[in-house]
Amino acid sequence: MNTIKVTIKDHLALITLDRGRSNALNREMISELNDMMNSISSDPNIAGVIITGKEGFFSAGLDLIELYGYSEEEAESFWHLFLDFTANITAFRKPLVAAINGHSPAGGCVIALACDYRIMAEGKAIIGLNEVPVGIIVPGSIFSLYSFWIGTAHATRSLLEGKLFSPEEALKIGLVDELINPESILTAAERKIRKYMAMERNTWEQSKLNIRKDLIAATRANQTEALAVMLKQWWAPTTRNILKTIIDNLQKK
Repeated sequence: MNTIKVTIKDHLALITLDRGRSNALNREMISELNDMMNSISSDPNIAGVIITGKEGFFSAGLDLIELYGYSEEEAESFWHLFLDFTANITAFRKPLVAAINGHSPAGGCVIALACDYRIMAEGKAIIGLNEVPVGIIVPGSIFSLYSFWIGTAHATRSLLEGKLFSPEEALKIGLVDELINPESILTAAERKIRKYMAMERNTWEQSKLNIRKDLIAATRANQTEALAVMLKQWWAPTTRNILKTIIDNLQKK
């Protein structure tokens, strides 16, 4: 694997996002994550998963530089892949904890939202869904995931203004569950997930699936129509201009 690292200790898998400086999500990274989660799901020797990033960045979200250059067919294929991955990780039955050790906007936030518990490092990192200001229409399945944790009203207001939260703000609205010193984040994540792993496995997993029944249905629903609307806007001149400006600024850094 080129974009993630996996270590296993005492039935616990630690997945570290490891692509470039900011862990921007491209086709290869999402494919590797999806394959790994599917493999772990069917492995009886692994009872839980922690997902983390690197210092400064959990994940900066989708790799807009790579996506901008996709053909229409490549863009459609990518968005189907991303939404399928979102559905798979949302329905992942084993305990899943996010150790958010840096910035986590957009796609990075989506991964964190699919987890059962989110621990974020104290500091100046940001988290949230900021797709609308970028010109990306957020699918209903992603909104369902957002509102599952922070409520419909908060999710609506935050999504429509593309609000990004500080760790303290995220904790206050329930977007994250715990703040901790960056040096202790993996220790805290392991402490939390081992509490889940200590439960009777089938009881815990089935309870999780029951709680998420409607959410899983929303993320697994046929999204062809919504995706068509989203892709039409993706190719609109206004969106392309916004993306080009963002990319130009990124490449200057």
